[in-house]
Amino acid sequence: MFAVLKTGGKQYKVSSGDVLRVEKLDAQAGEKIQFNEILLVGGAKTVVGSPLVADAGVQAEVIEQIKGVKTINFVKRRRKHSSKRTKGHRQQLTLLRITEILAKGAKKSGVKEALSGTGLIIEKVSSPVKSEKPSKVAKSPTPEVKPKTISEAKTVPATKKVAAKKPSTAKAKKPVEVKKVGTSEKKPVSKPASKKTKKVTKESNNGS
Repeated sequence: MFAVLKTGGKQYKVSSGDVLRVEKLDAQAGEKIQFNEILLVGGAKTVVGSPLVADAGVQAEVIEQIKGVKTINFVKRRRKHSSKRTKGHRQQLTLLRITEILAKGAKKSGVKEALSGTGLIIEKVSSPVKSEKPSKVAKSPTPEVKPKTISEAKTVPATKKVAAKKPSTAKAKKPVEVKKVGTSEKKPVSKPASKKTKKVTKESNNGS
């Protein structure tokens, strides 16, 4: 069984299990959608629409949102001026897999209709990451500190006291005087007798 569907201004002949790329659709990866614009349904009995087949549909599963092959446009603006410009473009596409073709009963299926997604920014839904909780580490029991009794406190050996060193009482040695050899010792010079002593001596001489 096959069908001809219309989407994005193009027509595609599909059958169950086919994988095809179509113009960008408003759907997330893993979502199930349904095409309602069916032009022809073929099989044991071929049904041609005028222009569409009533109550027919094609269901598909979105694999991912992709981009097409890059095309480069070359534009030459003016002759004799070496004016040129290149512009690249990648068409946004949707990759999907056909799951089922319905000749009747498409309106009551309850599956989301495939709508054009041109001009829409569809963010990729990332799979939720489970936050790993840190493993609980078994705490070792802390030893209980019991208060010491009076008898236990007495049995504790006392620490030895270190005697402080006394300062040494040794007398400091006197410095040895070194006499210079060959130096002449200066004798004390006797000062002349003062005038008063001279007067005294004169008076003593007169009295005698």
